[in-house]
Amino acid sequence: MPIYALGDRVPTIHPDAYVHPDAIIIGDVRLGAESSVWPAAVLRGDYGTVIIGERSSIQDGSVVHAVDEYPTVVGNDCVIGHLAHLEGCVIHDRALVGSGSIVLHRAVVHSGAIVGAGAVVRNGMEVPANAMALGVPASLKLDACSEEVTVASAALYVANARRYRAELRKL
Repeated sequence: MPIYALGDRVPTIHPDAYVHPDAIIIGDVRLGAESSVWPAAVLRGDYGTVIIGERSSIQDGSVVHAVDEYPTVVGNDCVIGHLAHLEGCVIHDRALVGSGSIVLHRAVVHSGAIVGAGAVVRNGMEVPANAMALGVPASLKLDACSEEVTVASAALYVANARRYRAELRKL
């Protein structure tokens, strides 16, 4: 699998994390226990630091990047959907970022919040706990969701990563 150091920036991947062979990890990327990175995802800590907590999934085709002044942090039990783009933002525990969405510099997505598919969370925007951010640019729907769905989805990806570790084989 393509995992690269860049100068003195070296990835730190917990032994219980799963990185698909077709994912790419470069530089100062820290991946927590039972987290997973899926095909064609790119986590690039070349300018800044990318931190992924425990039991979080970075799904197919997602791009997670950081800049020097703004690390990108994803908490525990998070789901980052297919083709999402995270850049210099903070995603708190038990949050979901939907497929095709973009979360930009200094944005904060609080616990239990959901960024809807295709939404764009602007620079510096805060998505409160249990709120949904929907649309382009994102607008908020307060108290619209709870953490249970995200935690259940995160658990499914932990189980799927175990399955892939045990059963995936190249033909």
